[in-house]
Amino acid sequence: MVRSKALTCVLALIGLQGCAGMLSWEPDSYVVQSGDTLYKIAWRYGLDYRDIAQWNELDSMDLIRAGQTLRLSPPDGWSRGSRSKTTVASGSSTPKRQSRAPVRSSAPAPSAWRWPTDGELVSKFGQGALGGNGIDIAGRAGQPVVAAAGGQVVYSGSGLIGYGQLIIVKHNDAYLSAYGHNRELSVSEGDRVSAGQTIAHMGDGPGRQPALHFEIRRNGKPVDPLGYLPGR
Repeated sequence: MVRSKALTCVLALIGLQGCAGMLSWEPDSYVVQSGDTLYKIAWRYGLDYRDIAQWNELDSMDLIRAGQTLRLSPPDGWSRGSRSKTTVASGSSTPKRQSRAPVRSSAPAPSAWRWPTDGELVSKFGQGALGGNGIDIAGRAGQPVVAAAGGQVVYSGSGLIGYGQLIIVKHNDAYLSAYGHNRELSVSEGDRVSAGQTIAHMGDGPGRQPALHFEIRRNGKPVDPLGYLPGR
């Protein structure tokens, strides 16, 4: 009887493993909610906002609306970095889809990164919460959080679970940075900010201790901020 039960458990585990191999935890689509931006959606799923725009043939980053369904995976025949452009042939009113060669942004990182706040580094890249996608810097509640480099605010809000009050800054076509767990936000979407400008004030991070969660992403993928920030 004991052996029979053990065999049954083993077979059940094998079955679960087989099912797990067939399940996909990455969604293929997303229904836009009120307050969403393309940058916010891309950040949530670890994608490049330009890829989502291409997959959904969006002519503008602003052309999304609540209730719209966006695909979060490439269509058949798409290669990473390929771009498409709608053009109108001379003498014709019929739009034609023209393909361009695959390309990925090689925009350089900003040359003057600075630490986004003062304090002790309490969690390194690959550790801690939020998938280890950034670093955590301890401090005191309400202390200034500054832009690590100049750019444009593309998200300001609290709609990303786990980040609290969040700011995302676009530095160029390839690089974005994010500042989470703030008590209050000092800038709005669309604002231009310079390196060192106060954009928020520190709030409580995990464990209800004052801390800033800071990330840098290149082409949608997290990179170690310590590889960009000056030594200290």
